[in-house]
Amino acid sequence: MALNFIPQAVLFDLDGTLLDTAPDFIRVVNQQRLRHNMSTLEPDLIRATVSNGARALIKLAFDLDQDDKAFTDKHTELLALYESSIADETVFFPGIDLFLKQLEEKSIPWGIVTNKPSRFTLPLLEKLNLDQRCSVTICPDDVENTKPHPEPLFLACEKLKCSPDKSLYVGDHERDIEAGRRAGMTTIAARYGYIDTPERVDDWNADLIIDHGNELSAWFEAIS
Repeated sequence: MALNFIPQAVLFDLDGTLLDTAPDFIRVVNQQRLRHNMSTLEPDLIRATVSNGARALIKLAFDLDQDDKAFTDKHTELLALYESSIADETVFFPGIDLFLKQLEEKSIPWGIVTNKPSRFTLPLLEKLNLDQRCSVTICPDDVENTKPHPEPLFLACEKLKCSPDKSLYVGDHERDIEAGRRAGMTTIAARYGYIDTPERVDDWNADLIIDHGNELSAWFEAIS
């Protein structure tokens, strides 16, 4: 790992970077399809779409565009199913919890900057007992501009009283890396996340690409 400074703070995207929420989405998408007398989808198809949000999942599951009359009902149904059983199967990606504990031991704050609405983000963190560990959580309803705009990252750094250029942002989507770069942060692309074309990660211009969460904990142990 080439980064040789101890960050003032570490920020993470949520779905596909910090937490593996895909098992819950796979379950509820297929539950919804079964409700409508449709066969289940392959889990990998759903997993690769999770980072693009619930609307993308409806497009995948029902081949509906947003201007279709049935889209809104299906979208509302999916969100209700997810909300009713949020975090039932969600877990940390391997190595991530160890890295968070290392940061906490050194009193380095970590936080979340996500495009997932607070309606789902906050209950998810509470159910996983992360709400007290996480130093800042920025959701789309906290800002005027969402990622790839840098505003959410600037707000997180402001709340943490840290400098963006001395902080890290870790994400599994091109918009995460773009937002981090525009904010002047050091960016890390998590290729282990919900990425349908992993080879394209090399084109995102991240400062570093990791294939496993253990790489973060190994790097931190080495520099500290």
